[in-house]
Amino acid sequence: MKKIFFQFMIMVGMGMPTLLSAQKIISPQTHGWAMYVGTHKLTDKFSLMTEYQWRRADGFHSWQQSLMRFGLEYNVNPNVSVMAGYAWVKTFSYGDQPILHEFDENRIFEQVNLKTKIGNVEIQHRYRLEQRFLEQYAKDASNNIVQVDPVFRQRVRYRAMALIPLSRKEMADNTLFMNVNDEVFLGFGSGIGKNIMDQNRFIAALGWRFDKNFNVQVGYLNQFVVKTDGLKMERNNTLWISTTYNLDFTKK
Repeated sequence: MKKIFFQFMIMVGMGMPTLLSAQKIISPQTHGWAMYVGTHKLTDKFSLMTEYQWRRADGFHSWQQSLMRFGLEYNVNPNVSVMAGYAWVKTFSYGDQPILHEFDENRIFEQVNLKTKIGNVEIQHRYRLEQRFLEQYAKDASNNIVQVDPVFRQRVRYRAMALIPLSRKEMADNTLFMNVNDEVFLGFGSGIGKNIMDQNRFIAALGWRFDKNFNVQVGYLNQFVVKTDGLKMERNNTLWISTTYNLDFTKK
């Protein structure tokens, strides 16, 4: 019975991509993202997180999104932290499935980040809730694009990440490392459209840690986006560049 069950699951798994591709419209695209993030120590327990992401479509040719995020982090202990903050996001019309008009989004978020180690590999689990206020546009009776009432959406995100030292046994200054992570985005509540699946992002990158406060990473991001109509989707193959630089304001 178990053997039949597993054979059935394999058949379903093999057939699902074909079924999805037959019913959905998937647009493959090539993008480029560059980002900066810094977690700046204010006290022994509190830090200020700052982040900016420059997201480009068609390589780095045109805008996809601009994202700015701030958060106040509280370190419960070296392995557990909580954060609350605000993000401003501007989304542009791009690609084979362009939106009607560029729009702004104001976002509030709360998150918990957990760290642990397996051997010399650091594992992180990040859980984030988002409350999103999005501008909306539509066409009026004269076929003009006009701004309409904004919508409110909620989303939960979960990211699992592994940081693997390559040039040394442990993460230390001047260490080559690998960052492998996957993050799933699920909508809930009213206003999410015809599906709860919003996005999935997979990243594999190589990084160089100069010291505990400064590293640079370059790698590949696969961003899979499901549109609110439940039919249109994007598979964005993206060059991902990240710089982390932290400041310690407790030092005199």
